Amino acid sequence: MATSQPTQFLRRSFIKTVLRRLIALITVVGLIYGLVAVVYATKTIFKVKMNYAVVLERFGGVRQAVTEVGWHARLPYFTRIEQEVPLMNQTMQLGGTPAPMRIISKGNVALWTSGVLTYRIRDLHTWAIENLTPLELLQGDYDGIVKDILQAQQIDRLVSDRETIKEAIFTALKSRPINIGGPTIEKKYGVEVVSFVLKETRFGDKLVEASEEKKRRELIAEADNYAADQEASRIRKLYAAYLTGIQNLQTALGRKDGATDTALLQFLTQQKWATAYEKHQAGQNTVVIQNTQGSTPAITLPAFDADHRPEEGDNGQTAD
Repeated sequence: MATSQPTQFLRRSFIKTVLRRLIALITVVGLIYGLVAVVYATKTIFKVKMNYAVVLERFGGVRQAVTEVGWHARLPYFTRIEQEVPLMNQTMQLGGTPAPMRIISKGNVALWTSGVLTYRIRDLHTWAIENLTPLELLQGDYDGIVKDILQAQQIDRLVSDRETIKEAIFTALKSRPINIGGPTIEKKYGVEVVSFVLKETRFGDKLVEASEEKKRRELIAEADNYAADQEASRIRKLYAAYLTGIQNLQTALGRKDGATDTALLQFLTQQKWATAYEKHQAGQNTVVIQNTQGSTPAITLPAFDADHRPEEGDNGQTAD
C-alpha cells in the first residue's frame, strides 16, 4: 500500500512536467510566429519578385529603386515601401476604361471609339522617382494625343481607313513630342511603347438609324430615277417610231407637192395609232381605230415599209 502512493505521485508529477513543457513550447512557437507575422505585415522583410521592382523611400525623403530579385530587409519607421512596379508589358485603356469613349470628328459628328496602349517600363528611375503618380500622368498624355489625331479626321476615314489612323497614332505615341520642343512619352516616363490597337470606331445608335434612313431614301430616289429613265427611253423610242410611221404614210398617201389631207393628219394624231404601232411594230398591216363617233369605219393601211407609191389618175386622185 505504501509503494503504490509514491508511484502515483511520480506519475502525476511527470504528467504535469510534460504539460508545462508543452505549454511553454506552444507559447514560444506562437510568439515566434506572431513576431514573424508582424515583421511580414510591416514589410520589414520584403521580397522582390521576378520582373518586378520595389521603390523605397528612406528617412529624409531619399527614394531608391530595388530591382534585385530575392528577399530584402529594411529599417522599420525609417524606411517605407512606396510602390511595387511591374516591369512586364502593361496595358492602358483609352479614357481609362474599357467602355467606348465619345469623340467629335472633324465634320462635327459624334463617334464612339476605344483603344488599348501596350507599354513596358524601361527606366525605373525616370518612371517612379522623377514622376509623381506616373500612371495618372501617362493616362492624360495618352488620351490627349489620341483625341487630337482622331478628332482631326473626317468621319468616313475614321470608319473606313482605321488601319492608317491606327499607325499614325502609334507613330505619334512612340516618337512625336507631347508639345513642340518637349519630350516624347517614352522619354518623359522612361517607357517603351510596344503597340497600339484601335479596337472600334462606330456611330451612336441614333446616328446609325439616321444613316440607314438616309440610305433607304437614296435607294428609293435612285429607283425612281431609274424608272424615269426607262420611261423616257420608252417614250423616245415610241416617238421615233411614230414619226417614222407618219413619214411612211405621208409618202404613200401624200400629194406631189408634199401636202396631206386634214383628215389624214387628224387620223395620225389619234393615240390609238401610236399604241397599236408600239405593240405591233413588226409586220403590222392593219390598224383598227376605235370608233368613238359611230360614223368612221375601220381603216386598212399599207405596211410602213412600202417601197412603191400608189398609182395616180389623170385627175390627181388616188387610184382605187
